[in-house]
Amino acid sequence: MDRRPEQLGVWCLAHGLGSAQEVNWHQSMLRTWSTACLLEPETFTAWCNSHLRKAGTQIENIEEDFRDGLKLMLLLEVISGERLAKPERGKMRVHKISNVNKALDFITGKGVKLVSIGAEEIVDGNAKMTLGMIWTIILRFAIQDISVEETSAKEGLLLWCQRKTAPYKNVNIQNFHISWKDGLGFCALIHRHRPELIDYGKLRKVSDRCPTLTGQTHRAATKTTNTLRPDEKAVMTYVSCYYHAFSGKQKAETAANRICKVLAVNQENEQLMEDYEKLATDLLEWIRRTIPWLENRLPENTMQAMQQKLEDFRDYRRLHKPPKVQEKCQLEINFNTLQTKLRLSNRPAFMPSEGKMVSDINNAWGNLEGAEKGYEEWLLNEIRRLERLDHLAEKFRQKAAIHEAWTAGKEDMLQKHDFETASLSEIKALLKKHEAFESDLAAHQDRVEQIAAIAQELNELDYYDSPSVNARCQRICDQWDALGALTQKRSEALQRTEKLLETIDQLYLEFAKRAAPFNNWMEGAMEDLQDTFIVHTIEEIQGLSTAHEQFKATLPEADKERQAILGIHNEIAKIVQTYHVNMAGTNPYTTINPQEINAKWDKVRQLVPQRDQALIEEHARQQNNERLRRQFANQANVIGPWIQNKMEEIGRISIEMHGTLEDQLTHLRQYEKSIVNYKPKIDQLEGDHQLIQEALIFDNKHTNYTMEHIRVGWEQLLTTIARTINEIENQVLTRDAKGISQEQLNEYRASFNHFDRKRSGIMDAEDFKTCLISVGYNLGENEFSRIMSIVDPNRMGIVTFQAFIDFMSRETADTDTADQVMASFKVLAGDKNYILADELRRELPPDQAEYCMARMAPYTGPDAVPGALDYMSFSTALYGESDL
Repeated sequence: MDRRPEQLGVWCLAHGLGSAQEVNWHQSMLRTWSTACLLEPETFTAWCNSHLRKAGTQIENIEEDFRDGLKLMLLLEVISGERLAKPERGKMRVHKISNVNKALDFITGKGVKLVSIGAEEIVDGNAKMTLGMIWTIILRFAIQDISVEETSAKEGLLLWCQRKTAPYKNVNIQNFHISWKDGLGFCALIHRHRPELIDYGKLRKVSDRCPTLTGQTHRAATKTTNTLRPDEKAVMTYVSCYYHAFSGKQKAETAANRICKVLAVNQENEQLMEDYEKLATDLLEWIRRTIPWLENRLPENTMQAMQQKLEDFRDYRRLHKPPKVQEKCQLEINFNTLQTKLRLSNRPAFMPSEGKMVSDINNAWGNLEGAEKGYEEWLLNEIRRLERLDHLAEKFRQKAAIHEAWTAGKEDMLQKHDFETASLSEIKALLKKHEAFESDLAAHQDRVEQIAAIAQELNELDYYDSPSVNARCQRICDQWDALGALTQKRSEALQRTEKLLETIDQLYLEFAKRAAPFNNWMEGAMEDLQDTFIVHTIEEIQGLSTAHEQFKATLPEADKERQAILGIHNEIAKIVQTYHVNMAGTNPYTTINPQEINAKWDKVRQLVPQRDQALIEEHARQQNNERLRRQFANQANVIGPWIQNKMEEIGRISIEMHGTLEDQLTHLRQYEKSIVNYKPKIDQLEGDHQLIQEALIFDNKHTNYTMEHIRVGWEQLLTTIARTINEIENQVLTRDAKGISQEQLNEYRASFNHFDRKRSGIMDAEDFKTCLISVGYNLGENEFSRIMSIVDPNRMGIVTFQAFIDFMSRETADTDTADQVMASFKVLAGDKNYILADELRRELPPDQAEYCMARMAPYTGPDAVPGALDYMSFSTALYGESDL
């Protein structure tokens, strides 16, 4: 090794092994150990000066320079960090004795027994007593505090040396004298902690005793190995200096590592909290926007608009909601995982912002499903209502058009004064014609009442065009009242002249009376045959078909009536032809003629087969609807029980104990994959359900399962398997973090399952108490109440498996604490009550140093200095409530 002791002392200074005032002492000690530490006064002098230089002074002669007691008191103040009593400045012997006594009293006050050492001997310069006093001080302030594995100071220091030099060849530390003769022990200590200062591999022993060093060190070492035994006190003094220098640095590194680990845990947890908050905010915002849309039950005026609403809702169920179901499930999983990590790291539970608890999200989700629950049913009812309204409105228009066509010109006819200039026969004819009109008017009363009833129903069903319907209905009613009044007025006028008229044409009158009802019947038949219909079941269409067949059965009788009416007309013609009656115009009693009767009869005969075809087509449509019902029911009756069985199987898996937790996770993930692979069957059922809705099928007697039941069951199944997997993952985290063996975990699970009598995954308080007794807890009432407050903080009266596992493992688990972190910061701060930014930057990685500085409050204690930071409140805050 080509380095002089003087150079090595400078390197020690440069690498933090001493202060500028200690360089000479290091150089002296490096020479001293090579000369076997024979010069004990010089060793103690160097030790004293290494401390006195901190106060700007030193001693030359240890026996002489401590005689007045002044530097002795100063030395004690430097090494203890305390102030002694004010010294006497006089030069008289009594002043010197007083100062030395103050120093000795201070030493005695530290629990040190001074045997045969008095102030007079020190003042008199007694070398032996002075060196004994200095050795006592060294023992108390440099060696006594050293403790390794609860051994005494000397044994602890020796054990520390043995551990640090164990890997080095040619070094065997057994004591504080012979073991240090060759200097390799000191070189090994330096190289162990600062390998850049010494190239230990190039050292070798001289005569198997002394390392080959150059210059003065080599010569002194050679002398030592041949003749001398090092002084034990001197070696211990120098070794204790190394111990304080190196062990202090190691403590700082250990403290810094502990702090870094704690900060890393907090930073990770804070990021998880931020992620939870953001995801919860987004999900709640989506729910907040969606609920008003689902609660908006304002109907549209047209079928097309309502069908668009239904299609939008289907897109919501098929495209928009499923990802949100996954987000909600993932949010609960992330929350449970975070709480597990916080428990395992001895942190308080995470409390999300107000309104963002898992329960708040579940409540909001419940409100969403509540709003969603009746929305689809409302849409279908509205579509059905609009369909009914369209049908009624069309029926109203048809009947109104027929009635208006019939009433056209009736007012003008009733207001004619033709009877005033008519002949007797014409008057009688007018009277009979009016009587026939009255009969016809009475026959149309039913149609008017039907028109009014349809208008009333449209109003009750809130038809969007009710104003125009009401206006038209009112016009018809007003016109009908006017016709009644005019009819009555004309009837009275004709009756006044009836006494003047005697000739009545009975045949015309009979024709008119029989033709009018028959004509009205044909008009009613044509109206019924053209009437639209809405049915929803095969039974309903079969009922219409039966009624139609009954109508067709009446046609032969109707044809006989037609032939009879035409026979009357033929008889009139025969009489006219036979008796050459001069007939001007048509039948005076009615506007109905045989051509019209035949034309309407032919129309009735044409409409019958058209009605037959419409009923056949509707029957086919209802058969197709029945096929769709059965097709949906066949699948739903399989999928519904399958979902229920899977839910029960997952429940059994979660409480059974087959294999390790990892085996169960593998089993559950395979189980989850098989469930996800079942999704195409759900999608197929959704397709069949959509076909049913498009066909406007509103009931299904072949199954008790609705699409809503299947959807809810499927979502619950996915959520349950995901939660069960998360619970097992959290059990793995708990097991690994708490050091629980698989056997212990199986034992805990067996105990839990035994007392989980309902197989619900929870125990009530009484079962939990019995379970604790079964595993060896001797419970009093107060102790059980304390345990319940831990496992059931919300006082629900139940205990989950996770809470049970946490409790069983909590008592023996190793956790980091605020006190440990505080103690680590105190080491980095050099035992100060505060820490500086430079110290944080020096001891911690840059990002964690900045993390601390950004969160530490200024220190305000009486010993505060500019820039002082309060690490105590920061350490406590790490284990307190989060700002999130």
